[in-house]
Amino acid sequence: MSFHSDLRQLLKPYYWINILLSLSYVTCKRTGVICNFLFPEADCELDSRETEILFFLIIVVMLRTRKAGSVTMVNYLSASFVYTKIANLILWLYADVRYGLPYGAILVLSALLLPEPTYSGPEHVTYFRGLQTLEDELKHHRNVTWIVCLYAAWHPACVNFAPVFAELSASYGLDNLKFGKVDVGRYPEAAAKYRVQDGPTSRQLPTVLILSEGQEKMRRPQPDHSGKLQKFLFSKDNVKAAFDLDGLHQECKEKLATAKSTKKTEKTE
Repeated sequence: MSFHSDLRQLLKPYYWINILLSLSYVTCKRTGVICNFLFPEADCELDSRETEILFFLIIVVMLRTRKAGSVTMVNYLSASFVYTKIANLILWLYADVRYGLPYGAILVLSALLLPEPTYSGPEHVTYFRGLQTLEDELKHHRNVTWIVCLYAAWHPACVNFAPVFAELSASYGLDNLKFGKVDVGRYPEAAAKYRVQDGPTSRQLPTVLILSEGQEKMRRPQPDHSGKLQKFLFSKDNVKAAFDLDGLHQECKEKLATAKSTKKTEKTE
């Protein structure tokens, strides 16, 4: 996403409500009028325990969002909300259980009433129900080039990449250039076939493959010459550049036009 589209996304209620919830404790504790009302007998400064909790929160957010491959402002915020809200719940409970319990109730209500916005634009993605359906497709339509994403529904990086993959499928999909997805969490045989670890600490999720003539031609992320997995951030621009989607689209488009022309010539003869 561009910077402007990120800003438009942040105007949605889900984001600004969660930002308020994530900043609630520090804002209330550091704002004199609010602090004196909520904590009349306390000093309006963060004590050592509160500082430790916030410092630990910063470390966790940085590590988890980095592992999730968060490359935009919106993705970074989405990946960090769960940790910031849990930290705020702990802080409110630590300060006064009478504030912590209502805050927890607000978290539950906000999760039920304001789910995270998902990509709602067009997409041309085939969801394969297991390895066998993918292999059957590759076997019977060898003239089709497939861009296949191996993902797990519970993995943060896969969730972040889903709208990017959907948008790319809408922009580049052709009759002979198709986009597909396989949930390796549900179908571990696909993970085994393509040598992708599907555990909670896996750095191979998501994995995107180029499959042409039934064979794998390219993948990201990929190991280097020493076998070490190279880090790959799944942004729209990175995927387009790594797989040369513009060139691949043009090549498939030309093949499609040639095939149609040949078929038309055969009919006239």
